[in-house]
Amino acid sequence: MTGKDALGALPRGASEIFFQSNVWTGLLILAAFAVADWRMALLVVLGTVASTVAGSLMRVGADSVRIGMQGFNGALVGAAAFTALGAQGAAWLVTALGGLLCGPVTWCFVKILASRPLERLALPSTTAPFCTVAGIMYVATTSLHVASTPQHVTDGTSGTFLRSLLTNVSEVVLVGNMWSGALILLGLFVASWKVGLAAGMGSVVGSLCAIALGESGSTVAQGLAGYSGVLTAIALAVTFLRSTPASWLWAVVGTAVTAVVTVVMTDLYGGPHYTWPYILTTWVFLAIAVRIPALTRP
Repeated sequence: MTGKDALGALPRGASEIFFQSNVWTGLLILAAFAVADWRMALLVVLGTVASTVAGSLMRVGADSVRIGMQGFNGALVGAAAFTALGAQGAAWLVTALGGLLCGPVTWCFVKILASRPLERLALPSTTAPFCTVAGIMYVATTSLHVASTPQHVTDGTSGTFLRSLLTNVSEVVLVGNMWSGALILLGLFVASWKVGLAAGMGSVVGSLCAIALGESGSTVAQGLAGYSGVLTAIALAVTFLRSTPASWLWAVVGTAVTAVVTVVMTDLYGGPHYTWPYILTTWVFLAIAVRIPALTRP
């Protein structure tokens, strides 16, 4: 892998959070972090580098490293470290160690999902390694948690539903900021209009379902109730299934179910559940899709 490829792996790692391997998309996502807090952006970069290095050391393949597949889980670990620990020294250590840990944890998930009887379902490990590592780190550092971090401060805008359409997108990366959401959504349209449209659809459906389920206006406005649906919509409409009218309809249903799973997990556990609602819903819907002729893999 050339130096240019190695350098491009950093923004591509950020873009792979949303299943894209696009330098410009990644740069806009990194800019979205910087808008929230420049220290958060640096932690995301550190996490991306750490997990990319771990993947390289584990000899996963140059192409996987080059397109950012080894970096996105570490990027999210860096974001999670900031939301829990702020910018104190422990956050940097947790991000570096967590990023490195993403390598072997990803390997474990890939092996498990490729074993019988799961092999025939071809389920992706997606952000499960991040959720696992971040969850462990969150519990292990409870005594160091900060009360709040800047990216979750309300930016003063009004209109719960309209605000949520952008914060749903930004909260995928643990940022509750409309401008950050706008930058990320722009980056997704840069990658593909279908991806951007799917993200927008997931955000709309996620917010409507959250409101219907009785979530508070504050929760909806911050994007905390709808962010997993954004990922589910992209995953089912255009990423893990061939983009057809059937896959888009399946994505709408999946996004609605994700909203329910989010509410259930929130009620069961007071701590962060990260992107588990998206992961669990998407795995189930991809498993069911195997039995539906109209839904095919790319």
